[in-house]
Amino acid sequence: MEAVDPTIFRLAIFVLAIFVGYYVVWSVTPALHTPLMAVTNAISSVIIVGALLAAAAHAPTGVATGAGVLVSKGAGAVAAGLAAVNIFGGFLVTQRMLAMYKKKEKPAKKEAHK
Repeated sequence: MEAVDPTIFRLAIFVLAIFVGYYVVWSVTPALHTPLMAVTNAISSVIIVGALLAAAAHAPTGVATGAGVLVSKGAGAVAAGLAAVNIFGGFLVTQRMLAMYKKKEKPAKKEAHK
């Protein structure tokens, strides 16, 4: 029996994760949207830490700086930028959702002129 190529195995897991993620996100009720956004922002903050570590990558001592380090720095910078946009947008959406639940102030009644 032949073993499955690890690349095919990882690709299958990735495709399954896309389908599961799609169905999980679209089946969330509106009442749970704000807590879900808060969790997503927390995940993005962990991603930004990893992106900053990748952007600060350096070659080991005694190894010439190669294209791999430059790719790592570039990908880390792009990931940090995209995660920052995701966090900022998540906070904006959360603020708008929370504003929907605030009670609106009634305008003061005007007194009749005599």
